[in-house]
Amino acid sequence: MNNNSLSDLTPVFFLQTFILELMHASEQQGQKHCEQLIEHIAKTAGCFFEETYREETHKTDLLDKESYTELILGLKNNIGGKFSLVSSNQDGITVTNSCCPFGDRVTNFPELCRMTSSVFGGIAARNFGYAKVEIKKSIARNDGKCEVCVYTNPNAAKDRPGLEYTDTTPVKAKQDINELHSRIEESMQQIWRKQGKQPAKKHQPPAIIAKSPTMQKILQAIEVIAPTLATVLIQGQTGVGKELIARAIHAMSERCLKPFIPINCGAIPESLIESALFGHEKGAFTGAIEVHQGYFERAEGGTLFLDEVDTLSPAAQTRLLRVIQEGELERVGGKQTLAVDVRIISATNQNLESLVSQEQFRNDLYYRLNVVRLSIPPLAERPEDLPFLVQLIVQRLSKKYNKTVESVSREVMRKIRAYPWPGNVRELENMLERSLLFTTGKEMTELDLPLPPKSNGLDDWKDIKEQALIRAERTFLENALKQHQGNIRKVAESMDITTRAVYSKLKKYEISATDYRHKIA
Repeated sequence: MNNNSLSDLTPVFFLQTFILELMHASEQQGQKHCEQLIEHIAKTAGCFFEETYREETHKTDLLDKESYTELILGLKNNIGGKFSLVSSNQDGITVTNSCCPFGDRVTNFPELCRMTSSVFGGIAARNFGYAKVEIKKSIARNDGKCEVCVYTNPNAAKDRPGLEYTDTTPVKAKQDINELHSRIEESMQQIWRKQGKQPAKKHQPPAIIAKSPTMQKILQAIEVIAPTLATVLIQGQTGVGKELIARAIHAMSERCLKPFIPINCGAIPESLIESALFGHEKGAFTGAIEVHQGYFERAEGGTLFLDEVDTLSPAAQTRLLRVIQEGELERVGGKQTLAVDVRIISATNQNLESLVSQEQFRNDLYYRLNVVRLSIPPLAERPEDLPFLVQLIVQRLSKKYNKTVESVSREVMRKIRAYPWPGNVRELENMLERSLLFTTGKEMTELDLPLPPKSNGLDDWKDIKEQALIRAERTFLENALKQHQGNIRKVAESMDITTRAVYSKLKKYEISATDYRHKIA
């Protein structure tokens, strides 16, 4: 589909066509799959609409009834819903409309009303703690109009039909998360200050953005595992901030006053990796003119962060296993055993289980490193974090380059939200830095993003549908694994497929059921 034809499509028409095509495709997977897809789309859309509303209105606190009403009426009317307020009181609100955003074809898919219910209910639950959505009348059921009641008082909703929504992070939990976030950041900044780094332009204190539910779970996991001696394996794509999480674990541990030594194993030549990690004695090899202390000795009492641990040579893996098991090492070329007290946090962007099965990584070392696993989601799966990351990065870059840029324009933010960010936070930083250098004034109005590859309309549309279905299937599979704690038989029953099919999907998405039997975050 070329750019000209894309510009001819109105947002409403595109939305209608996209959703209805998804419904057609999901019919082949069964009713349960269809409902799961609707719920997933609605949840994502609800979070996006609320975040956009907050950006435009500069609201940071929980929404009141008036703001909530303004939000849901605005979002529906912007996509052609023609909603209006019927009543509002302490028990909830009632809204009505005479036109469905999905057009007359909605009568073929009455289950799409579930999307409205989930968007309305999800936003209400996040702000009021509870919601029940009753669809009294529906165009999809040929009632001529829609009438939707959103009850926010559980007592008033008690005898009413409808779907209930409860906030998984109620007000108290949100406050706890914010306090935890503050404690972690303060601990990290204290260490940063004690390391003697001055607040120069090129040195910025570490900061974690955790507005998304997945990143908030990571924060909670950090608080639990930091005080322990457990080794930690951090998995995630390149650029998601694995070292930042490792620093947070160190900062919240009893080792915080001791060294944090990061090392990128993939950046050290294989011939030097053992010497770099474990040190060497004088004369151990040509060029070894004096005793060299390795990273393990320099990290004594503290934390050693091994990034790209999957690149370690077989010999280095063997030595590392001994250090973890025995708490001692020998320098290269040495005969003296040295005791070491180091906590190991490792990271990888590879599937270590797959490398183990291919005999490229030691099985026993994998299990020693994988006592606790943290999986950092890619930026594309953290839309709630995007505006806060952008704001933080822009402020830091503006200070670094003596600029007056304070924010980005709405159009730039729209582009940022639409872009998939394969390079994650690192790519976001690079793109913003490049654009900020050419920005004058207080607002960034241009962003130099790579152009997507050209393709014909048919292939493009097929790819959009295929990717949406893949994401929905993967999400359902992961949720089912979490719910059933990795029990394949129960997952198969919940998906109404055979266990063989489940294993096939696990292989397809490179998901390990074992992770969900032991996973903390």
